[in-house]
Amino acid sequence: MEAVNGKELIVELSELEPLRVIADLDEIRRHNPQRFEMEQLTAIVHEDPQRRVCAGYKDITENEFWVRGHFPEKAIMPGVVMLEAAAQLCSYFAHKYGLLGDVVVGFGGLEEVRFRDTVVPGDRLFLMCEETKVRMGRIIICRFQGVVRDRIVVEGILKGVPIPVQAMARPESPG
Repeated sequence: MEAVNGKELIVELSELEPLRVIADLDEIRRHNPQRFEMEQLTAIVHEDPQRRVCAGYKDITENEFWVRGHFPEKAIMPGVVMLEAAAQLCSYFAHKYGLLGDVVVGFGGLEEVRFRDTVVPGDRLFLMCEETKVRMGRIIICRFQGVVRDRIVVEGILKGVPIPVQAMARPESPG
C-alpha cells in the first residue's frame, strides 16, 4: 500500500479519480440525512464492499458556513467539521451496505484523532474510511483518513451508533 507522511493509506491516491463519481450529492442524500450547510461531502469516488473501504471528497469553497469566522484573516476548516465530513462518509457507506440495518447512523465516539495539517478554501479534502468492526444494530467502527494533495491532514477511529428514526421526528407543536 501507498504511504503518505510515513503512514499507510486506506485507499491509494491513484485509485481516487475525482471524475469517476460513483455517488454525486443527490445519491449521497439518499443515504445521509444532512442538508444545506451540514452537507460535508461533494462526491463518492471509490467503494470496495469486499475490503469494506470507501472514499470521497469535499471541495472546500469560500462559501462554507465557517469561512467568515474561522478565522477572518485566514480561513481554516475547523477540526470538528473535518470529523463531521469523515463521519458522513462512514455513515454513507454503512447505510448503503446495510451494515447497521436501515437506520440513521450517529456519532458514538472518536479515538486516536490527530490533526496533521490545515485545510483551506480551494482545497479538495479526500476522505477515506475502512470498516474495522460491526455489530449489527449496535455499533460500527471505522478507521478514517483525510488527505489534501499528498498529505494526511486528519486521521482517527470513528464509532457510529444507530439513531432510531422516531428519535429524529420533530414533536408536534401544541395547539
